[in-house]
Amino acid sequence: MRAQICFNVSIVFSFVAWGVVAGSVIWPDLRRRGRNEALRPLLMFHSFRFVGLSFLVPGVVSPDLPAMFAESAAYGDIVAAALALLTLALLPSKPGIVAAWVFNLWGLADIIHANYEGIRLGVEAGQLGAAYFLPTFIVPLFVITHGRMFWLLLRNENAVPAAPARLA
Repeated sequence: MRAQICFNVSIVFSFVAWGVVAGSVIWPDLRRRGRNEALRPLLMFHSFRFVGLSFLVPGVVSPDLPAMFAESAAYGDIVAAALALLTLALLPSKPGIVAAWVFNLWGLADIIHANYEGIRLGVEAGQLGAAYFLPTFIVPLFVITHGRMFWLLLRNENAVPAAPARLA
């Protein structure tokens, strides 16, 4: 039970820490870009979702990790990574924006589904082995960046916002 508490506390702290980083470092830069250019670094980050395949590697995760969870999470992540790369290749075209919507909907749904399956199947922190860092460190930033991508896509424009006036 103690490991599970540490796991949950780590996830909460990761959301808080990444929220601070995103709000003070990442978003100010992205806010100055047009939609397509702001999407690019976020998609590049998500192209690393292939690391979810680590859920399938013996020795990285416990043999007790439910296969249904491991396979669903791993294959969902590799599809998300492929969609992120496809979207990068298609931007700034209209099909690129469609692909961005498809990626963002798939990617967030994949994370929600993995969390649901983890809870439903009773996945314990210790079963994740070395893959423990994925839900406690990486996934919170994935969720935060999915939120920002939805905001960018709903902005429905590609004009670069005017830079704020500087006070002398």
